[in-house]
Amino acid sequence: MTIQIFGTKKCKNTQKAVRFFKERGITPHQVDLREKGISPGELSNIARAVGRDNLVDPESRAYKDKGMAYMEFDPEEEVLENPLLLKTPVVRNGKDATIGLALETWQAWIEQER
Repeated sequence: MTIQIFGTKKCKNTQKAVRFFKERGITPHQVDLREKGISPGELSNIARAVGRDNLVDPESRAYKDKGMAYMEFDPEEEVLENPLLLKTPVVRNGKDATIGLALETWQAWIEQER
């Protein structure tokens, strides 16, 4: 099982996701969105799995600073331009992905592997 987690080191939910997998003996590959963005292909796969409208976090500082509540925008284009707009954590397992804490889904992935 190859788990990839996108988030930031300071994000509490990203830390919870990493801890969830480590406690179950799975070392996830972490991508810090402050250090490295997300590729268009990866973002496209994630958008297919979770829905384009779920990509952007309206509670993020980046969203508020940009005044996006009053704008129409393409979520994928905005996230590619500013990865900190992405709702985190994003957890990928192959072609499957989740956004936010999805403990039940992650547990199902682990049980499927066994």
